[in-house]
Amino acid sequence: MGIVRASMVDVTCADAPTISLVIPARNEAALLPRLLDTVDVARSRYRGGAAAVEVIVADNGSTDATPEIAARRGCRVVEVVRRCIGAVRNDGAGAASGAVLAFVDADIRIHPDTFDAVAASLATGRVVGGATGVRLERWSLGIAATYAAMVPFVWLTGMDTGVVFCPRADFEAVGGYDESLRAGEDVRLLVDLKRLGRRDGRRLVRLRPVKAVASMRKFDAHGDWHYFTLMPRIALGALFGSRRADELVDAYWYRARG
Repeated sequence: MGIVRASMVDVTCADAPTISLVIPARNEAALLPRLLDTVDVARSRYRGGAAAVEVIVADNGSTDATPEIAARRGCRVVEVVRRCIGAVRNDGAGAASGAVLAFVDADIRIHPDTFDAVAASLATGRVVGGATGVRLERWSLGIAATYAAMVPFVWLTGMDTGVVFCPRADFEAVGGYDESLRAGEDVRLLVDLKRLGRRDGRRLVRLRPVKAVASMRKFDAHGDWHYFTLMPRIALGALFGSRRADELVDAYWYRARG
């Protein structure tokens, strides 16, 4: 699954971390500091101690100050060359030391009690993984319609976004993120974890009391109704193997920072 290819650029390790937070990043100098501010607060409030949470920034070829900012803030910085989000997440996980892996995008801000909530849920022995879910940093009619369209999927599947987490052993058992997918790898991971958990009676959870705050930069860049205009074109193109679909995926997830 490609979790051993990474090389460390700067290492500031916590002693014997139990939770490793992996942040994939490319040219995130503007937004990474505000995420790290919230991570610092959550680490300081973690009952296991701040040193028990390590932070790894998986840098995917940034041309701005992203890796320098991460290193100054005490993060472990991992260079990832391949332009595939699944590979970026996997390489970050491959550099991690914690028994619990958590993943969050660089434009999100996390809740102060995130790490306590993650640890408490896994300590029950009945959880294979899950996500915190998100609150949105702004609303409009188009964003509200998009949110409403997503809610039934979340309710029916138990899968969510925000800070995604699972035990390292389970992450490795399912093969990590699927690197054959250029998008949707996050959903696939949760599907795989859910299937794994069924074998021994564990489930996915949504930690709604500790929702993260999601950036609306995709909506800022593509319009508040773009999920109803752009996403169907990507889905249909992918279904029929259209080259145009690949171009749209590149433009939406890979060529633009947002």
